[in-house]
Amino acid sequence: MKIFRFFFIIVLCSFCIGLKGQTFDDAKSLYQEGRYAEALPVFKAEYENASNDASLNEWLGISLFKTGDLLSAEKHLAFAAQKKRTDASLYLGDLYAKTYRFEEAEKEFEKYRRAQRRNNAAIALLEEKIEYADKLRRAVRRTEDIPLIDSLIVPKRDFLSAYSLSASSGSIMPMKDFFKDASPDGGQTLYMNERQDKVYYAAGNDSTGYDLYSMEKLLNSFGNEKKLPASVNADGNQAYPFVMPDGVTLYFASTGHESLGGYDLYITRYNTASDSYLNPNQLNVPFNSPFNDYMMAIDEEKEIGWFATDRFQSPDSVCIYTFVPLKEVKLVESDDEAYVSRRAKITSIADTWKEGVDYASLRAKAKEQNTAEQGQGQKSDFSFVINDAVTYHRLEDFKNASARALLSKAIQLKQEQKRLQDELSARRDQFANGNESGTVRSSILALEKETESIRQEIAQLEVQARNEEIRTTYQ
Repeated sequence: MKIFRFFFIIVLCSFCIGLKGQTFDDAKSLYQEGRYAEALPVFKAEYENASNDASLNEWLGISLFKTGDLLSAEKHLAFAAQKKRTDASLYLGDLYAKTYRFEEAEKEFEKYRRAQRRNNAAIALLEEKIEYADKLRRAVRRTEDIPLIDSLIVPKRDFLSAYSLSASSGSIMPMKDFFKDASPDGGQTLYMNERQDKVYYAAGNDSTGYDLYSMEKLLNSFGNEKKLPASVNADGNQAYPFVMPDGVTLYFASTGHESLGGYDLYITRYNTASDSYLNPNQLNVPFNSPFNDYMMAIDEEKEIGWFATDRFQSPDSVCIYTFVPLKEVKLVESDDEAYVSRRAKITSIADTWKEGVDYASLRAKAKEQNTAEQGQGQKSDFSFVINDAVTYHRLEDFKNASARALLSKAIQLKQEQKRLQDELSARRDQFANGNESGTVRSSILALEKETESIRQEIAQLEVQARNEEIRTTYQ
């Protein structure tokens, strides 16, 4: 019996080893097919046992880079490039360019050029990367000297909760709040003017792309849908519209119009004489970046603006910056390229502040509730959707005590989530400022993990609270 068990264990171990090898081979095949997100978990698991494998570091680093996690990718790409893994140098150079470290990017690109000097296809790819890096460098030199008030990291699905527009600025809402058949997870937004008689929105799909449309209210319903002209709807996707109270100035985001990468922010104006829009102008850095930058909104009454970006964020999070709009564009004036790069990356909000300005008051103004809501008499603590017809705004609205307790706990956790996000933002600032020690890096990873855990718990509590209230009150 002992001999039988011995041979059984040997066979079982051999099978597990073979399965592990097959799984890793599958991951490499996925990687070769460009399916980086699917290959990534296997590479991460393998790295735990083979952290000094140069090839594995290259594959893992490139997969992280391709899925948007530049913070984690750099370590692996740098290790692999040091071990003369050629592709690692190419992607490390691209990473340095996207984080505005152009001299370091040049060194990695040159290493790749020397290694691939007889490979015409590789050199052609390199030239594309260099051209893109030069484009970014020119953009950084035109970094706008815009005063930033605050930043807030929020779940991507709830990013509009960080915008607090005055009634005179109109309103921004998820598409599903206006078009009941819209996908709840589409992420698209709709703008409605103050008079609530005109809307702007994006329509299309992932295969054909998204274009901007407008629609007017005719009697008691909206109709007369119009597609905005080709000067606005270029190649790629157009989305996230916002129209200033003048009814003429349109901000929107586009992946076309020669964006720096992903969505970029643009401004155009309606020409009443020609019944068309002027060619859009791309906003300067730091409004734009190599990542997704979108949903520009400016409140003239508050003299506050907002925009969203996913630069250096986890896949399900987005950072909302608030700023003071200026009447005239003013660029950062400095011969110190490192300083200008820090301003372009928004390494520190305090770097943008001017003497004699009360930024605490500006932050408070940016968070003030919509004046229309304030005039209704009762304070709205939150907006919690129960069903298509019912939305609660206070804990007292709950009829079920258990549901009330569940949401109360979720609200408390959101406060803890905000504290963790502030701490995470501070750690990321340290990292961006050059403190790349293992302690800072590990604290960032730990905070990201804890924040994600709390986010999931909040989502679960909200679902439980909603279901409990519906079960006892609305059935």
